[in-house]
Amino acid sequence: MSGRVMYLTRSWPRLSQTFIVNEILALERRGVDLEVYAMAPSGEDVRQPQVDRVSSPVEYTESSASPLDHALLAKREPQRYATAAGFARAHPELAAGYANASTLECFEHAVQLAARRARLAADGIRIGHLHAHFAHDPALVALLFHQLTGVTYSVTAHARDLYQIPPHNLRVRVAGSTSVLTCCRANVDYLAEHLEPAEAAKVRVIHHGIDLEQFTPGREPRRDGVVRVVSVGRLVEKKGFPDLMKAFAALGPDRRYRLTVYGDGPMREALEAERHALGLDEAVDFAGEHDSTVIVEAMQQADVFAMTPFVTADGDRDGVPNVVVEALAAGLPVVSTDVGGVSEAVMHGHNGLLSKPRDVPGITATLERLLRDPELRHAMGVRARATVEAGFDVDRAAEQLVGVFGHAGRLS
Repeated sequence: MSGRVMYLTRSWPRLSQTFIVNEILALERRGVDLEVYAMAPSGEDVRQPQVDRVSSPVEYTESSASPLDHALLAKREPQRYATAAGFARAHPELAAGYANASTLECFEHAVQLAARRARLAADGIRIGHLHAHFAHDPALVALLFHQLTGVTYSVTAHARDLYQIPPHNLRVRVAGSTSVLTCCRANVDYLAEHLEPAEAAKVRVIHHGIDLEQFTPGREPRRDGVVRVVSVGRLVEKKGFPDLMKAFAALGPDRRYRLTVYGDGPMREALEAERHALGLDEAVDFAGEHDSTVIVEAMQQADVFAMTPFVTADGDRDGVPNVVVEALAAGLPVVSTDVGGVSEAVMHGHNGLLSKPRDVPGITATLERLLRDPELRHAMGVRARATVEAGFDVDRAAEQLVGVFGHAGRLS
């Protein structure tokens, strides 16, 4: 493609956003010239090991651009600068809903990226495109960057960033973009409902890809008689961990079954209290946050993966949870709920079992069916791996992204 691609995300590196790191690595393998920018450090202590394999430069923008950056843009393209600054001042409402930065703060981030682009141009390096991960702050920064520079931008919309911003603000972000990418058909349907037809035509699904060499099925079957269930996710409301524990408790006193939950979050103390109240202290373990090396090993030693998300009252939800696809790649049958884009990866009766969200008896029944039937687990596990190989390969997803970036770059 023509020119370097700026890659913008909200924070870096996020443990729960492995799909972004994997995507960047796959693009690098295809020779895409990238610069990665984040609006803030993640502040997390645990990071994925593959973060260290990213060879592209990674920089952080600040909440305020320097006077030199402002002066550079005002002198270089005064009309664009004045128009973008006026737009940001006139539209504080564009940061309504789920957001970490105001419109004017997003303008400051955009100024830094635009100044970087101007300095690169002076050195003979052309920025051909900007891609923003998430439809809230990063997409607004991308829009303002486009106003400052004329450089095209695309957006990947995910979950909360999509559903928790006002539809008008979403339309403004989409209107300026060349493409909107998302991970599941459920998100496409939501976008089609809220966008004009011409804007909805920009939307396409590109599934988050999985590193098929990292997530592989386990090698040695265990013979200790314990049936192990594993779950992975932030301990937040939309993941539905209380429903999963209630279903586990409803299985009865058979303590051959063990559930291990990997992840941390604001609900941990409440979940541990719930575990005790349900009498599951010996059956359920909260193992905390770990990188993908530990998660791969846990999945390879497990028999079933379970996650029971739902749509919260404020609209927060998952798309296709990355960990669900990782579990399928590891050859695990999945017990989950039919919410968001889960059913695009987990096909009921084929590679896993689905129930309705918040339906604890239904979740219990699907868990029990798999826990009691090792032959069914094996057959579904084989089909789980095949599902990911066919539709969730990170290199195939990167090839699609190269096409998106290349087309957009030719428009700049």
